[in-house]
Amino acid sequence: MSAIEREARPAPLSGMMTPATLRQWVEEGLIKTVLPVLPDMTTALRGKRLPANSVIDRLDGSSKAPTLMEACAYLFATDVDMTPSDAYPLSGWHSGFKDMTAVADLGAIRVLRPGTVLVHCDAVQPDGQPVEEAPRRVLARQLQRLADRHGLEVKVGLESEVVLHTRSRRRPIFEHNSDYALNHGRNLAEFFPRLERALEIAATPVESVKTEGAAGQIEVAFPYGPALRACDDYSVYKHLLREVASEHHMVPTFMAAPATGTGSGLHLHVSLWDQDDAPVFATDDPGKLPPTMEHTIAGLLTVLPELMPLLAPTPNSYRRYQPHSFAPTHFTWGIDNRTCAVRVTGHGRGIHLEVRIPGADANPYLALAAVCAAIEAGLRHEMIPPAARTGDSYHENSSKAATPIPRDIISATVAFENSAVARDAFGADVVRHYATAAHQEHGALEYLVPDTEINRYHERV
Repeated sequence: MSAIEREARPAPLSGMMTPATLRQWVEEGLIKTVLPVLPDMTTALRGKRLPANSVIDRLDGSSKAPTLMEACAYLFATDVDMTPSDAYPLSGWHSGFKDMTAVADLGAIRVLRPGTVLVHCDAVQPDGQPVEEAPRRVLARQLQRLADRHGLEVKVGLESEVVLHTRSRRRPIFEHNSDYALNHGRNLAEFFPRLERALEIAATPVESVKTEGAAGQIEVAFPYGPALRACDDYSVYKHLLREVASEHHMVPTFMAAPATGTGSGLHLHVSLWDQDDAPVFATDDPGKLPPTMEHTIAGLLTVLPELMPLLAPTPNSYRRYQPHSFAPTHFTWGIDNRTCAVRVTGHGRGIHLEVRIPGADANPYLALAAVCAAIEAGLRHEMIPPAARTGDSYHENSSKAATPIPRDIISATVAFENSAVARDAFGADVVRHYATAAHQEHGALEYLVPDTEINRYHERV
């Protein structure tokens, strides 16, 4: 290759790309594999490995909906063990486990690692209709609803807490509160740069990485951006975190309560922007919030109690909501108050809401869809929030009159199934689908005897 040709080559082999750039890299032999992916109900990326040469013509931009693969629809209709089931109308023995089609989002093509490109896809039925139960579709509908009804765009920054364990002993990689620590052991000192570089290559740059307050816990925060892209990035982050951790003989757990006394959250930093790309929450006086922000806060506090299976999808999720745990116990809000469910934070143009309810086990597409549905209801009905909580909102006097976080997944799911707001926002089929998923996770554990009961009662009753 001549010097002139080298000058004309695309930027370094990383980041997002257009179909034209992808074709050029494939023709130069730099890309060998394309991974079409569908994020499932746990955010895991499901897909196939395809030779790049075999699909490049489908990604040339001539079609707005190029098909990259077919896959069994049960990818959106199983438990965490991917157990085939008849519980879901979408797919099961009753339907013969029919296929669906994965259609490429041409704006979501990225390098995953050298030689490999990942393409986020949308799921489509054989008749061409969207698979409404697919998490990416659930969020897209709520974003469109806010745009159509209120002319608003949602931007979000995700903040992920996760616990790292040693692969051999399944013990946290460090034992004590290491919040904001910089004297990391050799394992983390080597792991963090490797993770940051992998995410940078995959167009998922971090805003910050730090050790957290619980044994083995780290926090990874991502920059603000459009909501769907932020969730796509997060799905890539989860995929690469597991991959890089494995290389360093570690295993991450995204359980919301991975140990007694430990809680891991997935905090959503949310703001609304108008059609002129101006932040509608912007204010120079945090004590006097714009009406749109007040309606948003009220919508979150009023509606999210009915949408909890989308924010807390497993029985373990509800063990995280404990007093003085930094996870909320009631639907409260406050200004720069981490004891509340909704925290007003930031300054000036950057003022926004931190929704602290989702646990680390939440699917961000679904959790953010719930947040959008609650915001839309708050704006449409011009809801007014209660007074902001100051100080310790866990205190009994402070939490009075506030709706408590559900104690368990069954009570949360019953509220979800009976919610008129949920049916209006998502449709009866989607509500039924995710209620089924919650019941299935509860049923998987309902009659198992946990070690805690054996240890307590084995020789004492």
